Amino acid sequence: MSLHESWMKYAIEQARLALAMGEVPVGAIIVRENKIISEAFNTSILNSDPTAHAEINAIRRASNEIKNYRLNGSILYVTLEPCAMCYGAIVQARIAKVVYGALDSKSGVCSSCINLSESKCFNHKPKVVSGILSDECSRILKDFFQARRD
Repeated sequence: MSLHESWMKYAIEQARLALAMGEVPVGAIIVRENKIISEAFNTSILNSDPTAHAEINAIRRASNEIKNYRLNGSILYVTLEPCAMCYGAIVQARIAKVVYGALDSKSGVCSSCINLSESKCFNHKPKVVSGILSDECSRILKDFFQARRD
């Protein structure tokens, strides 16, 4: 198992916590200096907050943990490709690398709908790694939405 896969397992655990609470099962962790500094999952439904995506929650917690709004040298692991809002927060936080599992064909901005990581609009460009444990990450989401349709 690769290092990215090992860390992604922690993000998947967060997605499972979201699932248990009736949230869209997306989980995220932030790693800095080979240590998890933040763990989070979607809480948009629970908090009636459209900005409470796993990535945003993880960034807020990590910033509070290190007492800095810049998360230089950090890696964000997230089970689903970030949306535009989350990508903007990733850039503002100066996260060095984004590692994600499942593609998001409806709102993903790291390759699926558009690739903002290739845009010349931003003064910071995190490295992006995709497809880590994508089958497992996708399955959690597919099962959640199938259960809601049934």
